[in-house]
Amino acid sequence: MSEFRYAQLCPLARATEVVGNRWSLLVLRELMLGPQRFSDLKRRLAGISTSVLAERLAALEGYGVVETAELPPPGCVSVYRLTPHGEAFRPVLLELARWGLRWLWPPGAGDHFELDWLRLALPSFAAPGPTSARRFELRVAGERIRFEGGPQGFRFAADDGPADLVIEAAPEDLVGLLTGLLPASAARARGVRLMGEVEALADLPRLFRFESPSRAPTQRQGANP
Repeated sequence: MSEFRYAQLCPLARATEVVGNRWSLLVLRELMLGPQRFSDLKRRLAGISTSVLAERLAALEGYGVVETAELPPPGCVSVYRLTPHGEAFRPVLLELARWGLRWLWPPGAGDHFELDWLRLALPSFAAPGPTSARRFELRVAGERIRFEGGPQGFRFAADDGPADLVIEAAPEDLVGLLTGLLPASAARARGVRLMGEVEALADLPRLFRFESPSRAPTQRQGANP
């Protein structure tokens, strides 16, 4: 367990003691995707040192949030996975992602990206209620995500049927298109490939509910400048 304590009898303080250290939240993000070997976590968490990763995993194990397990044959390797206490953090993590999206655009130069991170977060950004019945396929570096709208709203595609629009782009451009902050006219100039019904691109951000400081006033209405 972490030696750091706020020494406050408050559930928020306790939660911060568990997940508030640098990298802890991102370790949990990776384990939300499924069990991971130490080497997998080290590769995906670009910039973390081996010693810090070991410390964070040990601390999360101490709190009963993470545990180790052995994969059955033919894997037969040791992995880290979430306990029920760790799984209980999932909705909190996704709400943090929703809140953090306000500052995701414009992206920083050289930011690391894994398509799984987008796959994990997209359902939490889905717009409520029916949406346009379009199917989209997003491609990044040979990987893809397929989803669609319709009377039931956002959902991942359940089959390999054709998409109305296939978008192949750099990660930062995908974020811009999903949020509607990157206009379609600018997307092509940035090298985005659009294959299929290009007019469907206008429906893409309508499948989601994003908020961004660039769309909202910096002061409350009626507040003095």
